[in-house]
Amino acid sequence: MNDYPSEPGPGGHADQVLTPSQLNTLARDLLEGAFPQVWIEGELGNVSKPSSGHLYFTLKDARAQVRCAMFRPKSSWLKFVPREGLRVLGRGRLTLYEARGEYQLVFDHMEEAGEGALRRAFEELRARLAAEGLFDNERKRPLPRFARRIGVITSPSGAAVRDVLSVLARRFPLLEADVLPVQVQGEGAAAQIVAMLQRAIASARYDVLVLARGGGSLEDLWAFNDERLARTIAASPVPIVSAVGHETDFSLSDFAADVRAPTPSVAAELLAPNREDLLHRLRILESRLRNLHTQRLRQAMQRADRAALRLNAMRPQARLEALDRRQREALRRLHAAWRQRLERERARLRHADAVLRSAHPQRRIAGLRERLAALRPRPQAAIARRLAKDAMHLRGLARSLEAVSPLATVARGYSILQHADGRIVRSVLDAAPGDRLAARLSDGQLHVRVEPKED
Repeated sequence: MNDYPSEPGPGGHADQVLTPSQLNTLARDLLEGAFPQVWIEGELGNVSKPSSGHLYFTLKDARAQVRCAMFRPKSSWLKFVPREGLRVLGRGRLTLYEARGEYQLVFDHMEEAGEGALRRAFEELRARLAAEGLFDNERKRPLPRFARRIGVITSPSGAAVRDVLSVLARRFPLLEADVLPVQVQGEGAAAQIVAMLQRAIASARYDVLVLARGGGSLEDLWAFNDERLARTIAASPVPIVSAVGHETDFSLSDFAADVRAPTPSVAAELLAPNREDLLHRLRILESRLRNLHTQRLRQAMQRADRAALRLNAMRPQARLEALDRRQREALRRLHAAWRQRLERERARLRHADAVLRSAHPQRRIAGLRERLAALRPRPQAAIARRLAKDAMHLRGLARSLEAVSPLATVARGYSILQHADGRIVRSVLDAAPGDRLAARLSDGQLHVRVEPKED
């Protein structure tokens, strides 16, 4: 059934008259039906993000623009900050805002245009290589349990190589590691990495190879998404560990490698055993080996003893000789034991005698007298030293007082002027003509009178 209005009749009136809201509803249905979902790329403009959390903007090119919106919570999932002039790639559905009669594009996904193109290329190449079986687990090679030499293909000046070498030196210093320098970013980086990887494989020097690089954007890590590099890794007879970027970063080298490490440091920990664990295991194995050797030796000795017993049982003369030897050996050990016992008892007696002699009262009294005689002059000497020290201290104090005493200044030819009430004259302004003053000298006082100052 056709819901659209018919053409006007002969009288000039339509069979069905629409309201603006009905018309906008029909237009919205037409738009959403014709454009269920579209991808669009353009430049952001008029970016607005009100308190509601929704994102409103226009997407434009050189000749036109379209109003757009991105509602919560999808607007909060963006991995970048939308700003004026930024070129983006987005996916959305075309609809019409009925209240204003304006059509707009409602986004459910948006990313920066450059990275989006790279990511699409990455996903297409990954899917194609995966379909060829290049990433199958059956093709993966196990890592050597104890690698003797590893090659680290990375930038010689980056933080990744420092992290790897630091972890290797800390965990297992005996492991040899060669840094194979390459460019890990920019034009020509992928070709350098492939060439260095091929040379390292051809040298047959390494038990395992590590591709290492620090974190960065998808564009920074693009050298490790090279198809030729992925195929070289997959065809390598030497196990390869890929440690490119951070834990959330993935590259084709991660999928093609035998082991993917979240970071370069983790890759070093995977390859270098902990020397403390190895020492502990070696001690356990050494103890087991020693116990096994002792047990086998004891069993051999027991078998030899049993064989000797059987042989001796067949020869009576040998048995008699053995009994005679045992008797002589027993007598020898008995005499030796008695001698040792006698010597121990004699030593104990000598020790007891020495203890008794040293503890005799007369000896203790003599020792105390000697100690008293030695201590008697000590108090007198201590008192004399203290008196001499105090006298020296008093003399020093006297010299210090004399140095700051005003009498010492007077003794050098100066005098002190004082009023009758004892106030000291420090300035010509402290005395007036006619005042009677006392001048204190080193050997007495003089009474003086202040005369007027002559012009």
